[in-house]
Amino acid sequence: MPDRTHQPVVFLDFDGTISRVDVVDAILDRYADPEWLRVEQDWKAGKIGSRACLAEQMALVLAPRADLDALLATIEIDPGFVPLLEACDAAAIRAHIVSDGFDYCIARILAQVPDRYQTLLDGVTVCASHLEPSAGGRWRAGFHYMDTLCAHGCATCKPAVMDALNRAGAPAIFVGDGLSDRYAAAAADVLFAKDTLAGHCAAQGISFFRYETLADVAAYVSTGIVRERHEYR
Repeated sequence: MPDRTHQPVVFLDFDGTISRVDVVDAILDRYADPEWLRVEQDWKAGKIGSRACLAEQMALVLAPRADLDALLATIEIDPGFVPLLEACDAAAIRAHIVSDGFDYCIARILAQVPDRYQTLLDGVTVCASHLEPSAGGRWRAGFHYMDTLCAHGCATCKPAVMDALNRAGAPAIFVGDGLSDRYAAAAADVLFAKDTLAGHCAAQGISFFRYETLADVAAYVSTGIVRERHEYR
């Protein structure tokens, strides 16, 4: 069996990477006051960090728990997610989820993974923002990764979490799709990107492997070779 201590570590974004849509955006589209769009623009313009953005946006959500759960039940998982977990397990590679999104949503969506594959999730650490229901259909957000505010005001300081989960300094493979992944992308040794993250990295000269589904990442892991991230066309 491969020695896990000498293997790279895989870090996965969740919204739009493991889930096929951005979960937070789906919630806001359905249940938030339209003011959330102004807050989003402030974040994209760099006026606020994602921690302040998400706290303000989730305060605008009005949804009974049952309704939110029903929405989460409709959100699909990337078909390559389980094959990626299987590839990581076969290669003794640790995989973790680092997300600005919410633990409540992630747990409910990951429950969709068939029972026979749930053991593959046992070793996966989920570091994400916290969400819990409050009175009157409101929701309370919290941010614990890290407890101290990061330099960029991120909801989850992904580079700090990646360091904490990779004390041995093994090669870090990061997989993401969005603007909130840009700091993790810069910290990774190997980067897989699509959508907005791919555009950002191309514009900034950050090399990456472009992927369509997590099956592409699974195929890379299965090769057993950590290559330089020079392919981004």
